[in-house]
Amino acid sequence: MADLAHPLRRRSLLARVLAGVLALLLVGGIVVALAAFAYGHQAARQTYDRLLLGAANDMAEAISVVGGVPVATIPVAAFELLSFSPDDRVTYAVRGPGGDLLTGHEATRAASGMAGADPYYFDGEMQGEKARFVTVVRRFAERDYSGAVSVTVGQTVAARTAMAQGLTRDALIAAAIAGLALVAVAFVVIRSAMRPLDRIAAGLLARDPYDLTPMETNVPGEVAVMIDAMNRFMRRLDRQIAAMRNLISDTAHQLRTPVAAIRAQAELAAEEEDADLRAQGIERLVRRTRSLGSLLDQMLSRALVIHRTDSAPRLPVDLRDIALEVVESRDHELLAPGVEVGLEIGPEPVTVLADAMSLTEAVKNMLTNALRHGKAPVRIGVSEGAGSAEIWVEDSGSGPAPDVLDHIGERFERSAASRGQSAGLGLSIVRAVAEAFGGTLEMQRASAGFRVTLRLPQGGAQ
Repeated sequence: MADLAHPLRRRSLLARVLAGVLALLLVGGIVVALAAFAYGHQAARQTYDRLLLGAANDMAEAISVVGGVPVATIPVAAFELLSFSPDDRVTYAVRGPGGDLLTGHEATRAASGMAGADPYYFDGEMQGEKARFVTVVRRFAERDYSGAVSVTVGQTVAARTAMAQGLTRDALIAAAIAGLALVAVAFVVIRSAMRPLDRIAAGLLARDPYDLTPMETNVPGEVAVMIDAMNRFMRRLDRQIAAMRNLISDTAHQLRTPVAAIRAQAELAAEEEDADLRAQGIERLVRRTRSLGSLLDQMLSRALVIHRTDSAPRLPVDLRDIALEVVESRDHELLAPGVEVGLEIGPEPVTVLADAMSLTEAVKNMLTNALRHGKAPVRIGVSEGAGSAEIWVEDSGSGPAPDVLDHIGERFERSAASRGQSAGLGLSIVRAVAEAFGGTLEMQRASAGFRVTLRLPQGGAQ
C-alpha cells in the first residue's frame, strides 16, 4: 500500500502545482478575454464611426446656397466610404435651419440635445435593426442666407459587430496558444524543479537500512530545508540506535563476569560446611550483588539520559535548583554515610536551556564519583563564567594520575584510582549530557582538591 501511495503523492504534488498554474492562467485568460472584447468593440466602433463621419462631411461639403436657399448635392464618394460594409443598410437626411428635410429619408431624424457637440454620435434603430448615427452641422453666414444645415448619416452595425467579434476571436486564439505553451513550459519546469525530490527518494531507497549518515545538501533552497530537517532527525535516530547498541554491548561486556562470579560464589557458599567460611562467602556475594546493582543503575541511567537529551524539550533550568535537589535528596548518605556534602550557590539565578532530569542525573553521577574515588569533604556548587554557566563537584583529594585523567569519561575506563570499579561510566553520562546541550566536561586539580565541572552555555545559547 505504501509503494502505491508514493507515486500518487508525487503526482498529487505535480497536479497541485499545475492546478495553481492553470488557475492563474484561467484568471489571466478571463482578463485577456474581457480586454480583447473591449478592445475589439472599441476598435470596430472607431473604424466605422470614422467612415460615417467621412461620409457625413462629404455630404456637408457638397451643400451650397443658390438664390438664398441651401441646396444639397449628394456626392458619390460619400456612399463609396460606406460601401466597405456591403451587408449594412445606410440612411441619410439633410435638414435646414427649421428642421425641414432638404434631401434624404424623412425617417432619419437628427440628434436632439447635441449641446454644441459637432460631430455628434448616437445609437438608434433602422427598420428594427440596431444602427449607428452621426450628425454634423454646417453653418452659413452669407449675404443672402444665414443659418445651419445638419447632415445625419446612419448605418446598421452588422459589419462593425463582425469586426469586433473577429478581433476578439483572434486575440483569444493567440491567448489560448500562449496559454497552452505556458502550461507545457510550466510542466517541464515543475518536473525539472521536482527532480531533486526524485533523486532524494532514489537515494533513500538505495541506502543500507543502517546507513544514517547525512544526505547530500546540494539541492535547491526549498528542498534543503527538508533535507536539513531529515538529517537532524537521522542524527537523533543514530544517537538512539547507538545508545541501544551500547546498552546491549555494555550489558554483554560488563555483566558476564559479575554474574559468573556471583553464581560461582553462591555455589561455593551453598557447598561450604564451615560456618565462618560460609559467612565470608555470603559477605563477598552481597558486595558483588551491590556492585552489580550499581553498575546496572549506571547503565540504565546512561541509556535514559541519552534518550531524553534527544526527545525531551529544552526548557529554562536554574542550575541552583539542580544542586539543591541533588543535595536535599540525600542519596549520598547511602553511599558514604557520615560524609557531609557542602553547597555553594549564589543569590542570582544561573539559567540554561536543558532537560532538568538529565542534568540532575549528570550531577548525581559527578557527586557519586567524588564520594567513591575522592576524599571528604565534598562540595557542590554553581557559578557563572564568561557567557557560560557551571555546576561543579569538588572533593579534597588530589585526583587521578595524569595518564588516567586523559581517559576518564570514556565508558568503562578502569584504573587503579577506581579501585577495581567502573569509574568511567558515571562520568561518561556527564559527558553525554554536556555534549547534548552544547557544553563541555572539564576535570582539573584546584587549590582545594579535584574539581569536575559541567559547563553549559548560559541562557541556552548554542
